[in-house]
Amino acid sequence: MADEQRRARYLEALGIEQWVRRATPVAELAMATAVASPTAAVDGLDWPALRACVSDCQRCGLHKTRTQTVFGVGDSAAHWMVVGEAPGADEDRQGEPFVGAAGQLLNAMLAAIDLPRESVFIANILKCRPPDNRDPKPEEVAECLPYLHRQVSLVRPRIILAFGRVAAQNLLGTDTPLGKLRGSVHRFGALNTPVIVTYHPAYLLRTPSEKRKAWEDLKFARRIYSELTVEA
Repeated sequence: MADEQRRARYLEALGIEQWVRRATPVAELAMATAVASPTAAVDGLDWPALRACVSDCQRCGLHKTRTQTVFGVGDSAAHWMVVGEAPGADEDRQGEPFVGAAGQLLNAMLAAIDLPRESVFIANILKCRPPDNRDPKPEEVAECLPYLHRQVSLVRPRIILAFGRVAAQNLLGTDTPLGKLRGSVHRFGALNTPVIVTYHPAYLLRTPSEKRKAWEDLKFARRIYSELTVEA
């Protein structure tokens, strides 16, 4: 302390202004933490706060081209969670994931294993539509994925269905091709939630010959869920 006081007197004698680091206010510290870490910004948020955070999000450039964010829909305490890639044009207009032709096929796929759409929770890796339905950029996923992680934490599903390559790879943090991810039980998050991977409905509309494989994936998911129910 004596050295600091001596230094201060020397500087004052020289006519040099002293710059003192001020304490960072709590609000500023929280904002800095949020900017530095998207995960820290959403951890602990309840459903209304999370929805508001997503609605106002400007973390990446997609907010400039979206009509609205697509938060997710369904049962907030569902046993099953469906994860897709990103909103398309229909989703961007309506603010709901998996609508239009792909949504109709998804509904049929879920109904085939006795899951009404309203009984599951449906969300996407991205909450905003990429222009021209292009693949999400890594930086967009990095900013948006914490929202999905928080949704999973709130829903606490017993099983997750990942539809499509982009959804599966980003959810699982891998670049393994979708074909090699199918047919296995993967795990997500601190609760080791089982994840089953299958084809995206939009892909199946373009490639109907793969629908049989998707049906096998759905039956596999149903079997895994049944085993979990027995264990519980």
